[in-house]
Amino acid sequence: MLRKTLLAASLATVMFASPVMAQDATPVKDQVLATVNGDEILESEVRATQQGLPQQYRQLPFDMLKPMLVDREINQRLLTLAGQDAGLADDEDVKKQVAAIERRIIAETYLERALSEKVTEDAIKAHYDEFIKTNEPEPQVHARHILLENEDDAKAVIAELDDGADFAELAKEKSTGPSAPTGGDLGFFNRGDMVAPFAEAAFAMDAGSYSKTPVQTQFGWHVIQVEEKKDGEQPSLEEVHQQMAAELSQKAVEDLVKELRSNAEVVDNTQTPAADDAAETPKE
Repeated sequence: MLRKTLLAASLATVMFASPVMAQDATPVKDQVLATVNGDEILESEVRATQQGLPQQYRQLPFDMLKPMLVDREINQRLLTLAGQDAGLADDEDVKKQVAAIERRIIAETYLERALSEKVTEDAIKAHYDEFIKTNEPEPQVHARHILLENEDDAKAVIAELDDGADFAELAKEKSTGPSAPTGGDLGFFNRGDMVAPFAEAAFAMDAGSYSKTPVQTQFGWHVIQVEEKKDGEQPSLEEVHQQMAAELSQKAVEDLVKELRSNAEVVDNTQTPAADDAAETPKE
C-alpha cells in the first residue's frame, strides 16, 4: 500500500510537469477507458502518456500504472475542457505554445521514421562487421601488485619474493593499495587501463614472473606479478549492439541534417552582429 502511495505521488508530479509525447503501442482494439462530459479517453492515449514519462515509469507494466494514468487523464481532460470554455484555445500565447509543440512532434516523428529506415538490424550487423575488421582486439594481462611508499620498501619485498615468499600474502600484509585485501589482484586489464609505466612493465613480463626491479608511478612504487596473459577477444554483436546502433543513429542524423541544410536557404541572424562588430572594430 505504501509503495502504491509513493508511486502515485511521484507520478502526479511528473505527469503535470511535462507534456505527453505520443508514441506507438496502440492496442489492437482501442478501448474507451473513461469519459469526461462525454469526451472519450482512449487506451492509446493513456499508453502514450506512459511513454512520455521518465524511463523508470516506462519500464513498469502498463496495467500496474493504468488506474493512476487514467485518473491523471481525467484530471487533465477536465482542465482542458475548462480552459476551452474560458476561451484559451484562441489565446495568442497558447497558440504559440501549441505551434511549438506541433513543430517539435513533427520534427521528432520525421527523424524517428527516417532513422528507422537507416538503423536496421542489417545495417547494425554490417557496421559491426566493419568494426571487427578495423579494430584489432587488445591483448590482456592478469596481474597482482604490491604498492609501497618508497623504493627501498619495494626492493625489500622483491628480496622476500626471491627467498620464496608468497606474493598474495605479501600484498595483503604490505601493500598500501586498495587491492591489498585480495592479495593485490587486479584481474585482467588492457594496456590503456593502467598508467603507462605500470602497463609497460606488466605487458613486457612473462606469465608467472614478478618484477625484479620496482616500478615507479605517480601512486608510488610497485612490485608486479603477472598471473596470466591472453590475446584480446572481439566483443559479440550482442555486447556492442547498443553502441553500434547509437553510432549509426548519430551518423544518420548528421547526414540528414547536412542534406537538409544543403537544400535550404538558412539565414542565421545570430552570426550577423558578431560579423558586423568584427568589421567595425578598429585595428591597432
